[in-house]
Amino acid sequence: MGLAIAYIIIAIYSTALILIFFYSLAQLNLLVNYLGYKKRNEEAPKFNLLDPKEIPFVTIQLPIYNEEYVMERLLENIAKIEYPKSKLEIQVLDDSTDDSVVETARRIEELQETGLDIKHIRRENRQGYKAGALKEGLEIAKGDFIAIFDADFLPEADWLKKTVPYFKDEEIGVVQTRWGHINRDYSTLTRIQAFALDAHFTLEQVGRNSKGHFINFNGTAGIWRKECIFDAGNWEGDTLTEDLDLSYRAQLKNWKFKYLEDVETPAELPVVISAARSQQFRWNKGGAENFRKTVLSVITAKNIPFKTKFHGVMHLLNSSMFLCVFTVALLSIPMLYIKNTYGHLGWVFEVTSFFILSTIILFVCYWFTYKSIQGSSFDNFVDYIKLFFTFFSVALGFSLHNTVAVLEGHLGKRSEFVRTPKFNINSIKDTWKGNKYLTDKLSPNMILEFALMIYFLFGMYSAIPLNDYGLFPFHLMLFLGFGFVFFKSLTSKA
Repeated sequence: MGLAIAYIIIAIYSTALILIFFYSLAQLNLLVNYLGYKKRNEEAPKFNLLDPKEIPFVTIQLPIYNEEYVMERLLENIAKIEYPKSKLEIQVLDDSTDDSVVETARRIEELQETGLDIKHIRRENRQGYKAGALKEGLEIAKGDFIAIFDADFLPEADWLKKTVPYFKDEEIGVVQTRWGHINRDYSTLTRIQAFALDAHFTLEQVGRNSKGHFINFNGTAGIWRKECIFDAGNWEGDTLTEDLDLSYRAQLKNWKFKYLEDVETPAELPVVISAARSQQFRWNKGGAENFRKTVLSVITAKNIPFKTKFHGVMHLLNSSMFLCVFTVALLSIPMLYIKNTYGHLGWVFEVTSFFILSTIILFVCYWFTYKSIQGSSFDNFVDYIKLFFTFFSVALGFSLHNTVAVLEGHLGKRSEFVRTPKFNINSIKDTWKGNKYLTDKLSPNMILEFALMIYFLFGMYSAIPLNDYGLFPFHLMLFLGFGFVFFKSLTSKA
């Protein structure tokens, strides 16, 4: 390897490490915000829902697409929502193309006979995907406030009573609640998804919201002021994460968002890796698309402070961290050989300490979010250590898949909105086998993921002749992570 190539590899490797370090510092700042936050929900002005004059009209939107396995559960649950029937409308925004339409229509008719104002809204095409369905429903929505639930979400009966009152503050455009997980302990895959989502819904959402920084409506389990949606320019389907897009456009127009950590809205996690792949792809590509679409507006905005801009840029770059992580992983083996070939470049490897420090920061941050939900006993801490390194390994295993998504987003490559298949999995006894929405197609990335598994096995082997074990734990986690993703994808088992 020539010295010039060695310097180029060092430069790229170091840049990626420093970007990861900045991301971890941003997370640390959010942790400080989170720990310093004093709950002010009680102090906020609220509608008195005991006074009929103060009860606003609410529309619940249920955007669905081929949801045969969860439709009955969804409609039964929504029918139990406690709110005056004269002030409540439910829109089932059904873009389905399969037989589930007939059963959905029959169940909606039954609910209509009970006096519930529920409508079955169908479109001739899926233009704009979920954003298009929400926009079309909004045109005829009666409510001043629009609650949105995806098909796998099961809000508690008093959900509206806990969220609607905060809209008494006329500056609030959105109230978002925390996601819960009805099948958290189903498998390793569901546990690590719950772990990552819990960090977002505690550390990140509270950490940003407590200081007035931008947060995002999470696409579901939240409620919008209709006026805010219109003022921000309405739903747009030009990114795969229409929720993040509208959230930023609304906050750039000075609308405030209220996040309620105390209000948990249970939902089902994907139990098959192909479903998790499609969800991860959509979220990460959508994040990069929104960075491309919105970052200049955030940087040049005159109505928001520098710190809010910084956290906004880091938020929009969240998914791009996978690109940095994958770069560091890929170059770590050449770096090992550079270190042992060019002795005078040994000082460069001090940069590696940035990655160790970043990992320690994230370990500390995620512990505080984990214990806020699971508890802080010694046994819980031991479980946390195991879960953190499992999560870390699998996240590394997803890094190629998510890097492809991020690059497509940054390069402006358009793709279809692929919905995440739902399974109606509530316990370990339930099975996903036979689900007709699962595809038999294997991900084209699998061949590369297998090759990377072998590549990092070589990285571990390289430590022996070079007598340099500094990167051995990192290569071990990469080997296990890519192995997990490859073999689970091959067997289609979660």
